[in-house]
Amino acid sequence: MTLKQTEREAPLYIKVHPRDNIAIIVNTGGLPKGTKFPCGLELISNVPQGHKVALNDISEGEPIIRYGEIIGFALKVIAKGSWVEESLVQLPTPPRLEELSIASQVPKLLPPLEGYTFEGYRNEDGSAGTKNILGITTSVQCVAGVLEYAVKKIKEELLPKYPNVEDVVALTHSYGCGVAINAPDAVIPIRTLQNLAQNPNFGGELMVVGLGCEKLVPERLVPDGDMGKIVSLQQHAGFIPMVKSIMDMAEARLDKLNRRQRVTCPASDLVVGLQCGGSDAFSGVTANPAVGFAADLLVRAGATVMFSEVTEVRDAVHLLTPRAVNEEVGRALIREMQWYDEYLQRGQADRSANPSPGNKKGGLANVVEKSLGSIVKSGTSPIVGVLSPGERAAEKGLIFAATPASDFVCGTLQLASGINLQVFTTGRGTPYGLAVAPVIKVSTRNSLAEQWHDLIDLNAGRIATGEATIEDVGWELFHFILDVASGRKKTWADHWGIHNDLALFNPAPVT
Repeated sequence: MTLKQTEREAPLYIKVHPRDNIAIIVNTGGLPKGTKFPCGLELISNVPQGHKVALNDISEGEPIIRYGEIIGFALKVIAKGSWVEESLVQLPTPPRLEELSIASQVPKLLPPLEGYTFEGYRNEDGSAGTKNILGITTSVQCVAGVLEYAVKKIKEELLPKYPNVEDVVALTHSYGCGVAINAPDAVIPIRTLQNLAQNPNFGGELMVVGLGCEKLVPERLVPDGDMGKIVSLQQHAGFIPMVKSIMDMAEARLDKLNRRQRVTCPASDLVVGLQCGGSDAFSGVTANPAVGFAADLLVRAGATVMFSEVTEVRDAVHLLTPRAVNEEVGRALIREMQWYDEYLQRGQADRSANPSPGNKKGGLANVVEKSLGSIVKSGTSPIVGVLSPGERAAEKGLIFAATPASDFVCGTLQLASGINLQVFTTGRGTPYGLAVAPVIKVSTRNSLAEQWHDLIDLNAGRIATGEATIEDVGWELFHFILDVASGRKKTWADHWGIHNDLALFNPAPVT
């Protein structure tokens, strides 16, 4: 947008809460010094889009408030109308876990939404897939090259014969050997791999490729211990027999998967993961609130919804523990915060390592501001469960699934927890995608949706400019989820085949 176009735009800022003493600039390209707002506020410095302007004079040491919460303290006097730069904001201390209120404000259940369905693939265990995929997992990184070669041949030579199967996905990773397999924290990558293979989009057709001498023996990835589901490369006389063995086992499974047909499933069979990446200051006022509204609709329809990213929850956890449905769930939420505090301490890091440079360029001053905008994705429903990293969801409703904030690690762990679809909000933009489950990309700004018109699936930036309400975009997203889950619509990431590698979370030692 040119300067003249910016000048023709009416100046606009967003103040979220009556208590707030700062607001964010909406206009594309930001606003120059001297800009006057209808309320009488005049900018005394240039302020970039998404960045904060002081609505009144803020004294040194005085709280800086956004979302009605303290996001930091002024390191020096900040004059009314000036740019509240990151360097002016002192990071506050995090909420004390031992002082959190638990289950004190459990939200009332909203009226159920009945009659909403999608066309999915019914599995023998009662779950439903949104895709029909052959997944082949590995027990060790050593076999990844052979499996990837075999998968290429499977796609070229076998997959065309089975038109009801959408894809063949190699679940490769860097774990399996050269690791402290019996260390306490090794349970995280191991159960992640075990549960990944059970994702509902694989239809129960488990297949493992191992080497034969690894620490993570392949049998640990097969729930029933059936050796007929395992290809062990060291048992074969050369590369070609290895590849043939993988292809033979794969074809038997392709034949079974090909018989599956989409059937009408209730919306309660959806397991939807919520995530954000490349966040900006608009995330907490456009995309994430709209996703939160859609999350409430999904919960009302009986679905499972999980939000994650511990470091982007920790500084706002005091707003979540009161929503825990009971004491046990609240304590579990605190347990995961405490575990991650200690994990960061062991690595001589702290929460100030988040946000990223891109987040800051998008207007986020620190992890407190980022967290307050991030948790809005959870909507307003009671939190009914908490999962440790890699655990599988076993209940309906809103769940906190503990993961790092890394997009790739969070996505991998949510797949292990059983999601069959993911909603991903972004302000700065990322082409992130998952091969195993559809990823619906929601933009926080109109300008990003315009710039990435063939990567963004839904634009929530219209909320900031008054073209749509949070409810409008929330309902639009809810219906889009049902369409994508049914195969009626395809996400841009799936259209282009943009899929990130799996990234296991392994806090245990590597030997």
